[in-house]
Amino acid sequence: MSRLKIGIDVGGTNTDAVVVDEDGNVIASTKSATTLDPSDGIAKALSEVIAGVDKSRITQAMLGTTHPANAIIQRKNLQIVGVLRLAAPSSLAIRPGAAWPKDLHASVIGPAAIVGGGYEYDGREIAPLDEKAIREFAKLCKGKVSAIAVSCAFAPANYDQELRAGAILAEELGNDFPVSLSHLVGQIGLLERENATILNASLFGVAEGVVNGFHNALLSHGLNVDSFLTQNDGTLMSAEEAIRLPILTVGSGPTNSMRGACALAKLSDALVIDVGGTSADCGILVDGFPRESAAAIEVGGVRTNFRMPDLISIGLGGGTIVRPEIDGVKCGPDSVGYKVITEALINGGSTLTLSDISTKGGRLSGFGDASKVSDVGDDVVKQALAWVDEQIQILCDRMKASRSSMPLIAVGGGSHLIPKHIPGIAEVITPNHHSVANAFGAAIAEASGTVDRVYRYAEQGRDACLDEARRLATEAAVRAGADADHVRITAVIEVPMSYLPGQGCRVQVKAAGPLAN
Repeated sequence: MSRLKIGIDVGGTNTDAVVVDEDGNVIASTKSATTLDPSDGIAKALSEVIAGVDKSRITQAMLGTTHPANAIIQRKNLQIVGVLRLAAPSSLAIRPGAAWPKDLHASVIGPAAIVGGGYEYDGREIAPLDEKAIREFAKLCKGKVSAIAVSCAFAPANYDQELRAGAILAEELGNDFPVSLSHLVGQIGLLERENATILNASLFGVAEGVVNGFHNALLSHGLNVDSFLTQNDGTLMSAEEAIRLPILTVGSGPTNSMRGACALAKLSDALVIDVGGTSADCGILVDGFPRESAAAIEVGGVRTNFRMPDLISIGLGGGTIVRPEIDGVKCGPDSVGYKVITEALINGGSTLTLSDISTKGGRLSGFGDASKVSDVGDDVVKQALAWVDEQIQILCDRMKASRSSMPLIAVGGGSHLIPKHIPGIAEVITPNHHSVANAFGAAIAEASGTVDRVYRYAEQGRDACLDEARRLATEAAVRAGADADHVRITAVIEVPMSYLPGQGCRVQVKAAGPLAN
């Protein structure tokens, strides 16, 4: 008998779960309302999806969750972080956290210091590491912070000083004291990478709670299996690694949906729109993976540069509130969210939502009682659906890279809102199991490794540099759990840096592969 995998994704409205076999077939699926404590929703979804399934065949479980993102957005359960920058005297002008929102700064950033150290773009040392200053900083932080974030100038090119700083902090504060190193978190760009590292350190407690809750839910159902969390780029990290790098999970929900949509529709290049109860997220798939954003990413008002998909989100979903007014119809941006199952008219509630509009307009069936929207005016329905169609078309136009037509995959519980014909779209595909595409994407996710370095082509030659980057990315993917025999290079990006000597070029390579058995 083939082995089975569980995929779970926690969204703002629903928590979805699937059981998938080795051939990618969905054996069981469920949707349940996301609870105030998301861990309760995870346990409930898990219980429902494995009912009637031979648990002895389940070997792996994957989770995509909103916990870390919600903690940052809501400023809840974040830890105080000591911030250590290895970049003096080259980077003294701007203090750590200088551009942060005041409330988040007060919730997260503790003592901060900029000490001697750092590298040039090609890994050459700018200044020696000031080990004495690091030990003094550790003493300053003792008893005042719950974690420390370490960043170094051009750490992606050379992270020796970060490793040494981490070792010194362990000597002073203990091996179990949480330390976040920037080369594991972000890319080239000191301030944005430092910001991401600080946020990462602030989430250690949240991540530990999520992982422990996930493990406990699995064990309580007799599932002693390998567990993973999904990352922002559509790949996996071990549950233990997720405790160290929780910031890399904050955008995993939409990415899971895109990867799931890709596999369910059997397409590798397409637009994807995931419509939930509250929002619609639009992205684009290239060779089966979401196109990554080239711009700095804001998380909770803080600029960062870790890997994130290129997404556009708008307030349009099945729970979006519709208000008939004298001069027309106003849709959203507020939503009843997961309460659509009780608040929408078709479900006996008193709030007119886009789910009601879709039912009256013939786009949605089998959800609630259609007779309860018989009094909704045809003009209201027409205007609301016209607004929906306009917003969907704008999303597609903003995301497309060219004027040429391409397919669109519609997924999510609110995908009934997407019109069947959209200008510039070759066809709209709504695959089987589209409503649980996010959980399916989590279940089929692969392990990956990335490299982001600046090379001097004049010294080694372009081919040798690219070969080295591909090898390092492949090795990183294998360390992450990928099957060494099936790892493939999924992206190679070269950015010439003409202002640097020696034909300097920034090289970004990503490798991915299925999990080793």
